[in-house]
Amino acid sequence: MRNISDKHRIVIKLGTSTLAHKTGKLNIRRMTNLVRVISDLHNSGREIIIVSSGAVGLGAGKLGLAEKPKDTRSKQAVAAIGQCELMHIYDDMFAKYSITVAQILLTKTIISNPDHCRNFENTIEKLVSMDVIPIVNENDTIAIDELELEIGENDSLSAMVAELSNADLLLILSDIDGLYDDDPRTNPHAKQIHFVKEITPEIEQAAGGAGTKLGTGGMATKINAAKIAGEAGIDMIIMNGRDPELLYDLFEDKEIGTYFRANK
Repeated sequence: MRNISDKHRIVIKLGTSTLAHKTGKLNIRRMTNLVRVISDLHNSGREIIIVSSGAVGLGAGKLGLAEKPKDTRSKQAVAAIGQCELMHIYDDMFAKYSITVAQILLTKTIISNPDHCRNFENTIEKLVSMDVIPIVNENDTIAIDELELEIGENDSLSAMVAELSNADLLLILSDIDGLYDDDPRTNPHAKQIHFVKEITPEIEQAAGGAGTKLGTGGMATKINAAKIAGEAGIDMIIMNGRDPELLYDLFEDKEIGTYFRANK
């Protein structure tokens, strides 16, 4: 039994493939519908925290690039452009439903510092108490990818945010319906796994593969997120973000996506 309808504080991770077209430019219809449905869930009394990808992808799209740049300096510059665009869009879209949003940018250094973690937790609690939706992203503009000091992808970041926020549920929206026993993009006979009680070597093997050209995460990073969330006692769901209306079905306890049960 999922009991998703009972979840109160939810971290929703929105991937680049959900927010943008393959060109990197904003998928206006989908994002409009996402904001509408999330606003409705928020209005129903649920506490929503968003972890949003898309800064690098939107920045690349705004500059007319076919894919995100490879070198660190260019990625940081493109992220600075895209983050501004991303938050402007969120602010404008949520304002139509009289909802205020706030931006929080994190790095691994901040998350690794207990004092900074407490500051983050306090900020989240205050924003949520003020009926604000926090929108979190990694601070790609100052990330040092070459030295591997940063998180590098938002699946794991969303799990860390869920843990620090004392969330009840981590919900990862992607461009795939959930976890399969093989890659459904290459194997038409791949079967979806609807429930994961424990992350076994077989589950990790099924999660092999990369993400899209404009994103950074694949299924492997989502399994890592499920590990982080599960160890913190937080259930996680991976589902397709193509149809935001499915979020209503999810919170009516219908079988949507892949459900990872927490360890405790």
